[in-house]
Amino acid sequence: MTDEPVGEVTRLLLRWRAGDEAALPALVPLVYEELRSLARRHLRHERGSHTLQRTALVHEAFLRIVDQQQVDWESRSQFYGIASQMMRRILVDHARRRSAAKRGDGAAHVDLDAVLQAEGEDRPLQVQQDEVDFAAIDEALSRLEALDPQQGKLVELRFFGGLSIKETADIIGVSPATVKREWAIARAWLQRELMAGERA
Repeated sequence: MTDEPVGEVTRLLLRWRAGDEAALPALVPLVYEELRSLARRHLRHERGSHTLQRTALVHEAFLRIVDQQQVDWESRSQFYGIASQMMRRILVDHARRRSAAKRGDGAAHVDLDAVLQAEGEDRPLQVQQDEVDFAAIDEALSRLEALDPQQGKLVELRFFGGLSIKETADIIGVSPATVKREWAIARAWLQRELMAGERA
């Protein structure tokens, strides 16, 4: 994530929260490229034949963000965290519709240790796209979020957002060491949940 222009984005978010309608058009050019980068990371998990394009994902996520009346905007990090969450929801909804259309084909075994390949903490995660049942992971992640919201957010940013350890730490507001520790715990929990779901 870039460091510029952090102060201006936060200032515009605060103006927008206060009801200044001119803040939104001023905010868009400052966040658009970062949203495109976030969308690219999300779409990297998807099959090459995915019908949702990066620009469409950015626009759909932004429309959903603009629709958020209850959010108490505070910072740039919060904005990108919510944007990542919106993109996750859009892609999971898309995957569920695709899965419903192909019902009966059977989902592949989901082994997080096999599909997640960390390339070092300063680089984003690489996920083998054809081996993942995103709807199953989303359901397990929703259960994790109910138990531990911070771990849920961490997994969302690392897995769905493809962020590095450092980028995730910056958004959540904890140390990289904490992210590494929590990421290991969350991965083990999710793997257990996914395996239990397959046996059910």
